[in-house]
Amino acid sequence: MRRADPRVVLGLHRSRHERRLLTGALDLGVTALDTSSNYLGFRSHQVLARTAGDLLPRFTVSTKVGYFPGPGGAEHSLDPVRLHAAVEQAAGDLGQEPDLVFLHNPEHSLREAGSRGQEVLTEACAALDDATRNGLCAAWGIASWNPSSLVGLIGPAVPRPTTLMVRAGLLVGVRTLDAADALIRAWDLDPSEVWGMSPLGGSTSDPVWAKIDPRVFLGDSRQLSRMQAVFIAAYHLPRVGTVAVGTDEPAHLGELVGALVGEVDERTTQEYRSLLRDRSRDQPV
Repeated sequence: MRRADPRVVLGLHRSRHERRLLTGALDLGVTALDTSSNYLGFRSHQVLARTAGDLLPRFTVSTKVGYFPGPGGAEHSLDPVRLHAAVEQAAGDLGQEPDLVFLHNPEHSLREAGSRGQEVLTEACAALDDATRNGLCAAWGIASWNPSSLVGLIGPAVPRPTTLMVRAGLLVGVRTLDAADALIRAWDLDPSEVWGMSPLGGSTSDPVWAKIDPRVFLGDSRQLSRMQAVFIAAYHLPRVGTVAVGTDEPAHLGELVGALVGEVDERTTQEYRSLLRDRSRDQPV
């Protein structure tokens, strides 16, 4: 077994939740696991407990709350009572208190909150803060796919999360990158308190990866593969200390863990962000 590396989290979005994946992750030194109450058709917690309950104590387990089963499928809610109950249910279904619970995509409900946005966000964060104090989880955070709508709502009344999770990588737009940076500054978060997600843009088979060579972002680590370069670059776009990546294949996870030896040229990433910003200004409104 390799030495544990906390900078990589195995994400279970779209995963089959197979035991061999979890044992493979442990063999690679990946000891952090991220899921959500709505993954696997709202069965992720129960399936994990049933198929790998004996392995879960060997992981740092994070999950997310905010989506609930509804008549037409999944529905989103920031109701503090429902959120608190969801954290409690997560602990029961997993058979252990989660190490970290994220408020999942709060922007989904904030669109409808209008002028009450800051109040709604404050109450939702307070619910997770209370759940943490009550021992239902060790810590709480915010996971946001589109963080732009959160930027104007952060103020002294909004509790500070211990962790922020945002999209990271070469396919993230400059508005999302800038919004993530704004939240990091507003909450005075250290890079070690920020996670990136979807570093490969959702698929290693995306045509874009055949058209560009992301190894241009590497310093003296040109021996890495293209996918390894994409992965390690995600730690710098925006600056994050941990990246959650999804896969069902331990071999693929091993390739990405191997990318951690690489070094990214910071000047190149800054030039890339400048190019993204210039291109954004040229886009029609």
